[in-house]
Formats: sequence, structure tokens, C-alpha cells
Amino acid sequence: MAEPSTVARPYAEAAFKLAEGSGSLAKWSEMLAALATVSQDPRIRAAVGDPNLSDAKVAGLFISILSLSGEGENFIRVLAENGRLDLLPEIRTQFHALRNEREGVIEAEVVTAFELSGAQLADLVQRLEKKTGRKVKAKVQLDKELIGGIKVVLGDKVIDGSARAQLGALETALKA
Repeated sequence: MAEPSTVARPYAEAAFKLAEGSGSLAKWSEMLAALATVSQDPRIRAAVGDPNLSDAKVAGLFISILSLSGEGENFIRVLAENGRLDLLPEIRTQFHALRNEREGVIEAEVVTAFELSGAQLADLVQRLEKKTGRKVKAKVQLDKELIGGIKVVLGDKVIDGSARAQLGALETALKA
């Protein structure tokens, strides 16, 4: 069986092309986020998996909950007809990645042992933007196990300046 990301990709790309063509990337982002949230509700998941409900009825459920019309309604109907409603969270993720790429944005996951002040975060974002040449959107998480310092994840790159990582490197050096 194919990976969900592989199956979701053509749907995300099609939605992105529609949104980009109509100049409504923000609207589609919001709609896909809402659809992904609704699709995770246990009652909706049960309805999607119910063999007694037709594709049209299941699509109608999404359409009525979110008051969809036009392209959004058509998109949900296509997903329902192809049995792909369970892929909505992955479609949303891939759409979001395409939008970020189009807008020159990279998301940074900043993990820190202590709360960062607004000035510290702004300085970090500025440095990351200078390093990457792209606009950086930072999501900050607290992790007391880092002891001190920060760890930054930019796509597939990891910059680990945490005390925990430095202590681990010191341990390895001492054992060698």
C-alpha cells in the first residue's frame, strides 16, 4: 500500500494550483485546516468509514458542517468519491509546505529549556533569516530536559546548541 504522503500529494498540488490561480492561498489554507480538524473528529471518522453511507452523503456532511461552496465543495466531493477523506490532514500539511515554498518561508521549530523573551526570539529569527535567505516562521517549544541553550530544526537541518548536546559530545570525547 502506498504511503499517505504519496497518495495525498496530487490532491495537495491540485488544491494549490486552484488556490494560486484564483489568488486565494490564504482562504484555501484556512479551509484545509478546518477540513483537517473536522476529519479528525471521532464521529466524522465513523461516518467516513461507514459502508452504509454513500460518498455523496459523507461529502455532504463536510459541506454542511463548514458551509462549503464552489471549489471547496467540489474538492470534498472528489475526495469522497475517491475514498480519500482520511488524507485531509496530510493534504493540508503538503498544501502548507507548497505555500511556504511559494512565499519563500521556512518554518523553524525552536526547542528551548527556558522561555524566550520577545527580543531574544526576534534576534534568533533575524539570524536564521540571514543564514537561510528566507523568511522564518518560528514555533517555540519548551523542553526542560535540554538543561540550557536551544535546538533549532529547519526542515531537515538541526542546529543543536543545547547544554544536553554539548554534554553528550563531551562524554563521547572523554570515552574515546
